[in-house]
Amino acid sequence: MTYDNILRLSDDPDVNDAIKFLRAREIVHFQRFGEGLRLAKDKMDEKNVYYLNPAFDK
Repeated sequence: MTYDNILRLSDDPDVNDAIKFLRAREIVHFQRFGEGLRLAKDKMDEKNVYYLNPAFDK
């Protein structure tokens, strides 16, 4: 939303290009974080995950 607000205020094409790039990069980072979180949650359901395996702590 911040990027959109900046784009509304700016009339400089060079600034707009940089803001559009940053907005796209932010979206990709958010997507990759979601993928990483999903992979971590999938691993937590597997057997022998040491940080969830009480047998490892004996």
